[in-house]
Amino acid sequence: MTTLNSRITPDNLLALEAYAKIRKSSKAEAIAHRRLRSVHLGEHMTLQFEDEASIRRQIQEMLHIEKIFDEQGKQGEIDAYAPLVPDGSNWKATMLIEYPDPHERKRELGRLIGVEDRLFVEVEGHPRIYAIADEDLERENAEKTSAVHFVRFEFSPVQREAVRAGAAVKIGCDHTNYPVHVNVQAETLASLAGDLRP
Repeated sequence: MTTLNSRITPDNLLALEAYAKIRKSSKAEAIAHRRLRSVHLGEHMTLQFEDEASIRRQIQEMLHIEKIFDEQGKQGEIDAYAPLVPDGSNWKATMLIEYPDPHERKRELGRLIGVEDRLFVEVEGHPRIYAIADEDLERENAEKTSAVHFVRFEFSPVQREAVRAGAAVKIGCDHTNYPVHVNVQAETLASLAGDLRP
């Protein structure tokens, strides 16, 4: 999927009819792009790294589903989703915690309070970068964490340069009840490196 470097504006979104025409034919490409930019942490946690292309698709989907065609409605969707587009110094991701069984989910979300703050990216030879989570609103309470969080990893210029130069990267979690880390696969890392500017 081609990543556009334009800012998302009401003027450069497809009209509802135009999007409806390409929605089905472009779905496989959108899914492949999403899969390329997803990192699984163990069996129950996934980070879906967003970019301009994934967020543009999400906005188009919302406009399509809700039949929004007026300027103000379009701008409302852009305002809701555009903050999830990385801005050159960071990676931004939707974090999903998935337990198919509802009883297990309830129990584990209770055990995983604070997990979103324990996510990290580790660029080879550099200190860990911990996630900045849920900047829009609080997503946990005293009983449980949410199954969905929005996280940002902010890189120093030296770390950005290292990733762009091909350094190995681990992504993990050091929460007491969910310790896990994985090496980011080469194709995924190449896509994520494109989010970072020197």
